[in-house]
Amino acid sequence: MTIATSTHDIATALRKLYFVRFGFAIIWAALILSVGSDIDPLTGTLLVLYPLFDVGAAIVDLRASRATRPAAGLYLNIALSTATAIGLGFAAASGEPAVLRVWGAWAITAGIVQLIVAVNRRRLGGQVPQILSGGISVLAGGSFVAAASADDPSLTNIGGYAVLGGIFFLVSALRLNRTTGVEQDA
Repeated sequence: MTIATSTHDIATALRKLYFVRFGFAIIWAALILSVGSDIDPLTGTLLVLYPLFDVGAAIVDLRASRATRPAAGLYLNIALSTATAIGLGFAAASGEPAVLRVWGAWAITAGIVQLIVAVNRRRLGGQVPQILSGGISVLAGGSFVAAASADDPSLTNIGGYAVLGGIFFLVSALRLNRTTGVEQDA
């Protein structure tokens, strides 16, 4: 992907990325919900895959919009998501409570970063859903950490979290269609 130089180019690149992120989130959520709460090698792989996908998406975003201010936030997101993937790899061996604590910490910190990046990008359009998503992620992260102390913690709520995040990416992509002047073709 080339470096975007205009607002139109950046909005177009983000629109495409947001559609991909929506599709990934929905597919991932369906898979994580189908495997249930028992952590086996498949579940562990899915858990690590989600933040690794986030790393890849942030790299694509960074390359597409390098000339814009959100670069620092994107670098921070890459670091947080990489650390989370590693943390989830270890947490999966310890059980659901450990996974929920790591996932919750990531949701809180990544939500704050998402909120800041979206506020800085508000002139592009389509960022209000990203602002809301960042705020909701912070709240959801707190609920994951709290759920880790429950008598029977479950990973199923992270599937719902992914679906909601995916929906916010879809809405942002559709709103960016207005900014880019592109007719909805997806």
